[in-house]
Amino acid sequence: MRRLTAIRPPRWQTIAAAAGTALLAAACGSSGTPSSGSSPSTTSAAPSSAAPSSAAPGPTSAVCQDAAALRASINTLTHVQVGQGMGDEIKSDLADVRAKLNTFKAQAHGQWQSQTSALSASLDKLQTAASNLTSNPSASAVSATVTALRGVSAAAGSLLSAIGTKCPSVSASASPGM
Repeated sequence: MRRLTAIRPPRWQTIAAAAGTALLAAACGSSGTPSSGSSPSTTSAAPSSAAPSSAAPGPTSAVCQDAAALRASINTLTHVQVGQGMGDEIKSDLADVRAKLNTFKAQAHGQWQSQTSALSASLDKLQTAASNLTSNPSASAVSATVTALRGVSAAAGSLLSAIGTKCPSVSASASPGM
């Protein structure tokens, strides 16, 4: 008699499929109508008292969507194989993360400022390391780039964890890698 066994896909495939479905549903569910808190016309010296921080964004809000895009971009950057000849790819991925971070910061209206500043600082260090890797591909340049990528990963993890309090779907994979 033969024993039948069910074959299940690996856990990461199930998680990836669920995340893709959730992102697709979020993208299709919101047709670009403006949110109710879209009139932050005044900026004050104390961003903690600004109106956007009192209204928690929903999982499909622009802030959460921008945070998800930032998380995906960081994931691409932090999973690059560092080595000689990879400086240009790292710089390209880095430029994408910076663009996504700037978009996120504009939507966040000062929220998570300490975490976004820390991520920006770590991206600056990575920019320097990637430039050195391109101009002087050596073992020490590779090591410095790996160290800088770990710094980006740590800063990004801190930011994504903080964002996760208002956008739970972002914190589902708050540690981007490395």
